[in-house]
Amino acid sequence: MTLTRAQVLALLDRIDRSPSRALGQNFVVDPNTVRRIARLAGVGANDRVIEIGAGLGSLTLALAETGAAVTAVEIDRHLVPVLRENVAGTGVTVVEGDAMRLDWPALLGEHEWTLVANLPYNVATPLVADLLDDVPAIRRMLVMVQKEVGERLAAGVGDEAYGAVSVKVAYWATAKVVGTVPPTVFVPKPKVDSALVAIERRTVPATDAPAGRLFELVRAGFGQRRKMLRRSLSGLVGPEVFEAAGVRPEARAEELDVLAWGRLATCSS
Repeated sequence: MTLTRAQVLALLDRIDRSPSRALGQNFVVDPNTVRRIARLAGVGANDRVIEIGAGLGSLTLALAETGAAVTAVEIDRHLVPVLRENVAGTGVTVVEGDAMRLDWPALLGEHEWTLVANLPYNVATPLVADLLDDVPAIRRMLVMVQKEVGERLAAGVGDEAYGAVSVKVAYWATAKVVGTVPPTVFVPKPKVDSALVAIERRTVPATDAPAGRLFELVRAGFGQRRKMLRRSLSGLVGPEVFEAAGVRPEARAEELDVLAWGRLATCSS
């Protein structure tokens, strides 16, 4: 059983709490939506699932229904007791903590995990990027984020949303927007649609270029994205590097895919 709008509002009233704007809290109050998310995540009895921002447990309960072993992380100490109460008897493990500061190796151990989460808009991009960089135990993700953020995560060359974070995701993983979610299923109702993004970690990165150097160049290029690369990468990449990498110095950052960035990084290392 998952939580309805009436149940969520009653729980918040009981603990005399309103959704925290500072924590980016927007609670899903539609059982069909959380079950859809669990279905798109493709998790079941043999899977370990980590949920970030579990809130009152709407999505948590839907994930538990799949038979997966669920660990739910929640930062809001006022919600944690209610979350524990709502998932009691389902086998869900509740962890109180900040996902941006968790000891992920200690929490996840040697197992492979799937992340399924309704991520707060204010931390979604840095959190996904950090998990890709630093937490290889998370092999797959199904995240609900602001639609604009979702489009950036999954964008490729030629897409309007393509940017530095798109290259970061493409280096580590493949990503695809697999659905949208309207504001009406949340309390409070956000002003924008949300997107469901499926991310699957590659067995090896997209390029064997040095990651640190690659991301240094990507940051510099997209930091001045209106400029030609010979200007935005001035001091980092010389004319001979562009030639060796097969990249036009007149190109702009959004014209390069992750493989082209990898060639620039390799040739300039």
